[in-house]
Amino acid sequence: MRIGVVILPDLRWPQALERWRDAEQRGFATAWTYDHLSWRSLRDEPWLGTVPLLAAVAASTTTLRLGTLVATPNFRHPVLFAKDVMTLDEVSTGRIDLGLGAGPGNGYDADALGLPHLSPADRAGRFEEFVEALDVLLREPAASYSGTFFTAVESRTYPGCTQQPRVPFTLAATGPRGLKLATKHAQSWVTFGPMMRNPSPVDWYDGVRLQVERLDEQCAAIGRDPASLRRVALVGLETEWAQSSPTAWDDFTGQVEQIGFTDVIVHWPRPHDARLPGPPPAVFDHISDRLTKALP
Repeated sequence: MRIGVVILPDLRWPQALERWRDAEQRGFATAWTYDHLSWRSLRDEPWLGTVPLLAAVAASTTTLRLGTLVATPNFRHPVLFAKDVMTLDEVSTGRIDLGLGAGPGNGYDADALGLPHLSPADRAGRFEEFVEALDVLLREPAASYSGTFFTAVESRTYPGCTQQPRVPFTLAATGPRGLKLATKHAQSWVTFGPMMRNPSPVDWYDGVRLQVERLDEQCAAIGRDPASLRRVALVGLETEWAQSSPTAWDDFTGQVEQIGFTDVIVHWPRPHDARLPGPPPAVFDHISDRLTKALP
């Protein structure tokens, strides 16, 4: 079981650098940040750009795998984003994981660009094209793509990704179209649980079991070995029951491992922000203490 951490890009650079280096020293396998122009109740507070932040972190760490969780087509175009991702992979010497998601139907990112709100069907279609185009552009340093939402004409991403054939994709998906897309293009699938507000532990576990079953069905439909797709459980900032104590955390990770998950991602604690608390610091230290003890 790999353990990763989400670090929000809401710190000024000196404090942010200290936190990302601390994540590496604590033994986390992966570290992720959200890819938004602004976010929820933090819209008028510091919020750094994801690509330059990850580039700076990549140049300042050595072992930590870094990624977006998740980048969306709400304000990203695959041509420009493929160039950025290829460069991040170069700077990090092959430590980038690209987390991708459809993004909300409406929200600050799309609104900031004055974009119209898409129907659920169009949003799903746009996400499919976004993933397909990135797959082509990151595999082939000179490539074109033509779709309803995105077009690339002889786009160049030389010298290409350090990781071959391209950086690994981690796709967020819960519905049939998204799960099908994940089985076709992703190396990892990530979920934050069932699509319901504040699910109970029983509802959460039942929901992710059903998602895993549907993911395996989609793998079978295209002849893919289900074991070739990593399964990532993202513990939301509001999922208090899973991270309320060291015992609760150990029970949670044991349960999800039995369901078939290979990775769990927790948020860096925010004890002074009641809006987005995350795990208590003592639980976070319990998690990282186990990781540091396992380091060679």
